[in-house]
Amino acid sequence: MSLSEINFSQFAEMMEANGVKNLFMKNLAENDNSKNQVYLGHDFSSLQILPSQDVLPDKNNFKAKVDFYWLNKDGGINSAPNAQLILYPDYPEVRFSGFLKGVQDAPSDLMNGRYAGRIMFFGICDDGKIIGFVTTEETPLGREIKNFGQLIQMGVFYNLPLHEKVNPKTTLLNQLRRINKLGWINSKRLTSAGLKECLGQNCGGLTLEAELGVVSNSRSEPDFMGYEVKQYKVSDFNRVGSGSAITLMTPEPQGGIYKDKGAEEFVRKFGYLDKDIPDRMNFSGLHYVDQRHPTTGLTLKVDGYDLEKNKITDVNGAIKLVNDKGVVAALWKFNDVIAHWSRKHSHAVYVPSNKRITPVLQYCYGHIVLVAEKTDPLFLLKALANKKVYYDPGIHLDNMSSHPTTKRRSQFRVHSKNVGILYENLVQENLLAT
Repeated sequence: MSLSEINFSQFAEMMEANGVKNLFMKNLAENDNSKNQVYLGHDFSSLQILPSQDVLPDKNNFKAKVDFYWLNKDGGINSAPNAQLILYPDYPEVRFSGFLKGVQDAPSDLMNGRYAGRIMFFGICDDGKIIGFVTTEETPLGREIKNFGQLIQMGVFYNLPLHEKVNPKTTLLNQLRRINKLGWINSKRLTSAGLKECLGQNCGGLTLEAELGVVSNSRSEPDFMGYEVKQYKVSDFNRVGSGSAITLMTPEPQGGIYKDKGAEEFVRKFGYLDKDIPDRMNFSGLHYVDQRHPTTGLTLKVDGYDLEKNKITDVNGAIKLVNDKGVVAALWKFNDVIAHWSRKHSHAVYVPSNKRITPVLQYCYGHIVLVAEKTDPLFLLKALANKKVYYDPGIHLDNMSSHPTTKRRSQFRVHSKNVGILYENLVQENLLAT
């Protein structure tokens, strides 16, 4: 059977046979073709849907390779080795290009010219592959899609259910409802070797992750069914937004003295002696953009971003810590911040917690959670520039005069009352409501 004759059921079966777990479609405009590229939105939100490799600066833009394939007439797939996403910060917008170059049996007839009434499908696999297909509204598949009714829209994409399946948000809320009903839970963390006792400062989050079956690690992917799970301390579960600061991300610096000469030299140069623990130096304190920290002597900068226009003006820009002479102590490149934020924070849930230390360290989790959806790296840069998000490190150097060792934790944080500025949609969900 020709691919132009298949119906949706046959199409879905082919996509699933190639490992597709989530299916999206875009109605192509006449201008969406190989010459003009395929438009994927007026912001960077498409990076939350389409898996990509490292985001890299290229002249005045960013580019990210994608592992893209076209569905072929035999139900298999053909690689598109030159496929990539191009992020244009001047607009801003994202476009898809290189999807025909070097492809065997590419759908050139539909993707080379200017045609109305085309539909492009993007099937997302767990291993990061993207399986593409394009058809017209006049094929059996196209006519069936037009009669699907209202679909969930995510930017320029529409989410197509492959079949009746578990709803990630419903599943997450059901799990959080179960955890809320457990009351006090002994502090723990889940490792690849099983459950372990947890006694550190960040055990509130690790205990919650363990209850959700999430193995503790430092991977840059969402925690649970596409949702990043964050907990924060509160004194009253009924007062939303009254809690402590929330750690958004903990990326290691990629440049400056910290990277070039090491964390030990960084702490010795910019840290301070601990008042209570001998032979130890700390580097900590809340660092806000354009405010010199009185203890470290460093100022946080967002270099290459225009707050008034809310645009990246330099693709080689970065979040930087600089001293009074402009020497860079540490930096985080925009391209890596964009990639990390887009992958990990497209969907998030913020869960309030309480802690007690007797009879043993325990945590319990509140009934009002914040479900956040649709973000963009520019939201993060804007929040930094507006001093709503700040750098709050917890780095120290022990045994500095004999056998020095460093503990590293670079944190970007936001107060719980301000988390809404990072998302287009933030909804309170009461787990006790029926």
